Amino acid sequence: MGKLSYVNLALQLIFVANLVAAVITVFKEKREIAATWAWLLVLVLLPIIGFILYLFVGKKLPRNQIYDIRTQQQMGIDQLVKLQKEQWNEKELLPADEMSDTAREMVHLFLETDSAILTKHNHVEIIIDGQEKFRRLFADVKNAKDHIHVEYYTFYNDKIGNEFLHLLEEKARQGVKVRVIYDSFGSRGTTKRFFERLEKLGGEAESFFGGHHSFSNFRLNYRDHRKLVIIDGQIGYIGGFNVGDQYLGRSPKFGYWRDTHLRVVGNVAEAMQSRFFMDWNATVPQRRVDYQENYFPLIHRQGNTSIQIVSSGPDNEVQKIKLGYIKMINNATEYVLIQTPYLIPDDSLLEALSLAAFSGVKVKIMIPAKPDHAFVYRATQYYAKALLENNVEIYRYNNGFLHSKTLVVDGKIASVGSANMDYRSFKLNFEVNAFLYDQELSTQLRTIFENDMLHSTKLTIADFNAQSYWLKFKQYFSRLLSPIL
Repeated sequence: MGKLSYVNLALQLIFVANLVAAVITVFKEKREIAATWAWLLVLVLLPIIGFILYLFVGKKLPRNQIYDIRTQQQMGIDQLVKLQKEQWNEKELLPADEMSDTAREMVHLFLETDSAILTKHNHVEIIIDGQEKFRRLFADVKNAKDHIHVEYYTFYNDKIGNEFLHLLEEKARQGVKVRVIYDSFGSRGTTKRFFERLEKLGGEAESFFGGHHSFSNFRLNYRDHRKLVIIDGQIGYIGGFNVGDQYLGRSPKFGYWRDTHLRVVGNVAEAMQSRFFMDWNATVPQRRVDYQENYFPLIHRQGNTSIQIVSSGPDNEVQKIKLGYIKMINNATEYVLIQTPYLIPDDSLLEALSLAAFSGVKVKIMIPAKPDHAFVYRATQYYAKALLENNVEIYRYNNGFLHSKTLVVDGKIASVGSANMDYRSFKLNFEVNAFLYDQELSTQLRTIFENDMLHSTKLTIADFNAQSYWLKFKQYFSRLLSPIL
């Protein structure tokens, strides 16, 4: 047997061994079929490299970690959930003259799937500019008297990050209880040392899951993508803005940063507080926080908005935020307006959007004009074209980077939060959204969308057909990997 024959035999054996290892690796963990085939493609086409990627991105959460998250009790919420379910059955929670049938169904959906209480009489302000968001947030933090709870995917060690940290340090020095949860991967460059002075002054800061779920644990998925601030159990912030200079338009790469955030005052802070404590107790079980009245103060009527705070993540097989999106889209009769930086819908969401558009509902989706993640953006372009072919209108926002995550239906119901319109937000990341049952706020969000259209280009099939073959190939290839992006 010649030398070339030995080489060919060796290559064949390596290929077979890699294929067998790939099949065993992918199929030993329960996952969706699309994700299974996507990982199989990566492992087969990229020997060795594919397995390294799988170590960092593909491994699922250990069962014991999921169990720890699931068993966190919703502080002060459990009995209220039970009462609201009884009231809903008796039609006392939502009288017919207060809410539409669609809203009633949405409320029941989230009560059943997420134990998300309906909070009424809240005051809500929509913030779409980073400078305004931090101006309002800093003012509220300065006025804090009892506690400040902060949870961000990104908390950068940059100018605005240090300004925020120094403000938190000053409040801790004054005796206000400060707790911070940050995601170690989303906050690249920010280490435990960054928060040393805060902790010396009595504050606490922990990366999500602490050392058990860090970069060193070979897992880049299952990140804490939530953005929450709760002040004195009365004021809350929720939406798309993180903490970093780029969110104030200071990054030359992105330019102006267009996002959507909510400042809320009222009983909704109780639901946000509960979410924060579940995440805190899962992250720092040795410093678990139990129910205290000062964390859940009695709040009198602040406004007219009814809200549910809905969470989703890999701790539960039910994709609650996605179900809410689909319910809203399926019940739309006039229009659906969506802003998302990443448009990678699964089959169920793709069908819902297409069905609505084919049924005469005006479906409009706005995406960025520039990428922050190359593969994700190419997949977004692929699905934008696919939806365009199904009567959906696609707009490309040109005035900087669009990071807003909003959904508005018929001027009646809206959602604002951290969840993007993609697999990662629905299955892999820990997310939180506010679902708003308020015509005035929904109309405001519609107006904001229409103003953004003035800075956008309405895409056509001709725009996609004019793209180079290489760009089209990257879009098709990225689409194949979309379940794991």
